[in-house]
Amino acid sequence: MEVILAESAGFCFGVKRAVDKVYEQIETGKKIYTYGPIIHNEFVVQDLEKKGVEVIESEEALEQLTEGTIVIRSHGVPKSICEKIEKQGLECVDATCPFVKRIHKIVEKESAAGRQIVIIGNAGHPEVEGIQGWSVTPAIVIESEKEAQEFVPEAGKKLCIVSQTTFNYNKFQELVEIFQKKGYDI
Repeated sequence: MEVILAESAGFCFGVKRAVDKVYEQIETGKKIYTYGPIIHNEFVVQDLEKKGVEVIESEEALEQLTEGTIVIRSHGVPKSICEKIEKQGLECVDATCPFVKRIHKIVEKESAAGRQIVIIGNAGHPEVEGIQGWSVTPAIVIESEKEAQEFVPEAGKKLCIVSQTTFNYNKFQELVEIFQKKGYDI
């Protein structure tokens, strides 16, 4: 049997960075939590749990903490979670992928400037939920051609379209073309 190794294997830059940050925090000896699983990899999450890292799954669980370090997962979280961690006086290590963080900043700025935010991605994905949480106004998530065809922006609103970083590029292009053909101010 011939084994062919892919040119690239393993974690992407943002995921590797996030995982490394958690392992670095373990070395401090402090109580470490991640807000949501640090990545979509049960083996890594289980290894971290064996080393004492707990996964927090909700704001309610976060509110119960009085001490410890919270590591923000690679997918990022809504701005309100970051604010809650700070307000509670907990230490925060932001391991959000820099590419995702860039989208957060764009969404925050453009929504504050009055643009309607359209996120092309999978509704319910942690990254998309995090991106939505940085918009000053409600963001719309579009995943399919049908949703793109049916979408009508708020009257007089300019659009800012962003994408989930792991969303299929070709499908993203197809959906953006639908918006462009409609003549929206993007």
